[in-house]
Amino acid sequence: MASQRIAVTGATGRVGRHVVDVLHEWGATVVPISRAHGVDLITGEGLADALTGVDAVVDAATAPSPEGASGFFSAATRNLQEVGARAGVQRLIVVSIIGTDRFGPGGLGDYYVAKVEHEQSALAGPIPARILRAAQFHEFVPQLVEWGTHGDVAYVQNMRTHVVAARKVAEALADLAVDPGSAPAPPGTPILEIAGPREENLLDLAVLLTARRGMPLHVEAVSDPSDPNSEVFESGGLLPGPYATLAGPTFEEWLEAEVALARS
Repeated sequence: MASQRIAVTGATGRVGRHVVDVLHEWGATVVPISRAHGVDLITGEGLADALTGVDAVVDAATAPSPEGASGFFSAATRNLQEVGARAGVQRLIVVSIIGTDRFGPGGLGDYYVAKVEHEQSALAGPIPARILRAAQFHEFVPQLVEWGTHGDVAYVQNMRTHVVAARKVAEALADLAVDPGSAPAPPGTPILEIAGPREENLLDLAVLLTARRGMPLHVEAVSDPSDPNSEVFESGGLLPGPYATLAGPTFEEWLEAEVALARS
């Protein structure tokens, strides 16, 4: 383990920072890649130096907006594959989203469509790639409540999901980076999935969150009939398949631990 040198893109992001922590704990040498660390995936500035001597790359970078996601992932993946191949990188591990291939363009769907392009670019490059699709993170729920709050009402998408802790996703990504044979691909696909231990509804999660945090908000589930992707959210398009890894804690357990930590 100690001899492994692993680069992590999006190293300061929601899952990337956990990947960095996990790899450090496991004794790997970690090369964080982000603009804050002087590396730009789009222009390629600093990338060659960052990937020198690297065995594997965990790609956890996210696009800044749905509108520019396709261009971002295309340029970033091309640079990682081309520069990484010249540097002798042996494998590329990409985090994606469960159900991303069920979306069409338009609104938030643009981001999911871009993630499919991201996956395809990674798999088509010279460096062998593995894809890990994850369910929405527990940490995503507070963000959605914040985005949807207007006055004393929080509006959230009517959504069936299988939320998972970002730390668990990070552990799975780190495991693939260190030992690519640790998780065999399911029959007929090179894509793995990881999700939380049970199906949830975003409305229920948001209600639980606001109650435990003492937020004086009324929560309502909404659906936009003009959005062609609303049915994907509502019909279970974001739920994992039969070969997915299901990992705790539940959202309620994660939230209880967060509240207890804040009180300590």
